[in-house]
Amino acid sequence: MKHISILLAIISFLSFSENTIAQVKEKPNFIVILADDLGFGDLSLNGSKQIHTPNIDRLAENGVNFTNGYVSAPVCSPSRAGLLTGRNQVHFGHDNNLAEVQPGFDEKYNGLPLTETTIAARLKKQGYVSGLIGKWHLGAEPYFHPLKRGFDEIWGYTGGGHDYFVAEADGKGYKCPIECNYKTPQPITYITDDKGDECIDFIKRHKNEPFFLFASFNAPHAPMQATKEDLELFKHIKDKKRRTYCAMVHRLDVNVGRIMKTLESEGLEENTLIVFLSDNGGPCDQNASVNAPFNGQKGILLEGGIHVPFIMKWKEKLPAGKTFNDPVISIDIARTLFELAGGEVTSDIKLEGVNLIPFLTGEMDTKPHDSFNWRFTISAAIREGNWKLVRLPDRLPLLFDLSTDISEQNNVALDHLDQTKSMLKKLGDWDVAQPHPVFLEGAVWKARQLKLYDEEYRLVQPKN
Repeated sequence: MKHISILLAIISFLSFSENTIAQVKEKPNFIVILADDLGFGDLSLNGSKQIHTPNIDRLAENGVNFTNGYVSAPVCSPSRAGLLTGRNQVHFGHDNNLAEVQPGFDEKYNGLPLTETTIAARLKKQGYVSGLIGKWHLGAEPYFHPLKRGFDEIWGYTGGGHDYFVAEADGKGYKCPIECNYKTPQPITYITDDKGDECIDFIKRHKNEPFFLFASFNAPHAPMQATKEDLELFKHIKDKKRRTYCAMVHRLDVNVGRIMKTLESEGLEENTLIVFLSDNGGPCDQNASVNAPFNGQKGILLEGGIHVPFIMKWKEKLPAGKTFNDPVISIDIARTLFELAGGEVTSDIKLEGVNLIPFLTGEMDTKPHDSFNWRFTISAAIREGNWKLVRLPDRLPLLFDLSTDISEQNNVALDHLDQTKSMLKKLGDWDVAQPHPVFLEGAVWKARQLKLYDEEYRLVQPKN
C-alpha cells in the first residue's frame, strides 16, 4: 500500500506539472516593435512609392491594420511613457520631452515618475520575462533604469538616440556605450542590425516561457546614417537626406522580417502577438520623412504628429487582412497585453486604455473610444467622433472634420461655433484638471513647435 501511495503521489505530481506547463504555454508571447520618427506615408502599405516595406506590409496582410491609430504624444519620451504605462502620460505630469533639468525642477523627477507601473512590471507578476532591446528615453538616473521598472534584460541605452555605427566605452550622448546585463555587449556594426540580432537572440533564449519583447528601434531617428549597400538601393533619389532616410527605413523593414522569420522557425508564430507602430509622426524638417496624406509633423498635434502606422498580428486569434477604421491609441496596448496575460483590471490597476482584442474578433460591436485628449507644451487637442479641435496660444481654435478633410486643410471653427465651443469647453475642463508637469524641456522648443503649425507639408507621396 505504501508503494501504491507513493506511485499515486508521483502520478499526481507529474499530472500537476504537465498541467502547469500547459497553462504556461497557453499564455501568448508579446512583441512590441516600435519605430522612431517614422513617417506615416513612408511604408508601401500606406502608399509610399519610394520605399518598399514588404515585411511590415506582411504584418498587416496577415493581421490587422489600424487606419486610425494614434499615439498619446507627438514626441518620443511622453509617447513612450503612455505606451508602456497604458495611461495618458499627461495624467502623471510626463507631458514634455526629456531634456536637461530646467531651473526650478528637481533631477529626481526627470524621468518616468516612480509612481507609475510599466507593462513589463505588470507582466512579471503574470510569469513573463521581459526584455528591452534598444532605446529607453524615460530617465537616465539609476532609479529610472528599465531594470528597475520591470524589465529583466536590457541591450541598449537610456538616452533618446544613438549613433548607428559607433559606441565608445567613455562616449557621451549618441556615442554612449551599449548597456547589457546578460553578456558583454559586442561592438556595434550597424545598430539597426544589431538590435535585430538581439531580438532574435532574446526570442530563442526564452522560447520555452512566456515573454514580452520591447523591440525599441531608433530607426529612422537622427543621426541620418545608412549602410553603403542600402544607400545604393536609393541612389536615384537626388536629395541626400531623403535618400539616407529611405535606406534607414528599408533596413528597419529587413529586421522586422528577420524577427518574424525567427518566430516561424522557432514554432512561435501561432501564439505570439506582434504590435508594430511608430512613437510619433515623422519630423519632416529633420529626417526628410513624409506623413502624407496628413498635415503636420513630429512635435505638433496635427495628424502628422500623432497619427501613426499601427499594426497588430496574432496568427492564432486575429483575422488576417483586416482593416480596422475606428480610432485606437497606443495606451490601449498595455491593457490588451495585461488582460491577455491573465490580468484583471481592478480599482488598484490604473490602465486607461481598452483591450482591443474583443473589438477585432467581433465580440464587441461598439467603438473602442468616443474621444481622445492630447496636451503637449504649447498646444492641446481633442478628437470627438470625426471632429478634431486643436487649441493654440496665438490664434483662434482650429476645427477640422476628419471625415471630409483628413489633411486638415479647412478650419471650420467659425462655421460650426456650437461644436467649437462644446469641444473647447471639454478640452479646457480636462486640461485644468491635470497635474503640473514634473519636468520641462527647454523653453526654446515652444517657439519652434508653434512655428511648425505654419509650415507647409507634403500631402501627396513623392514619385519614385
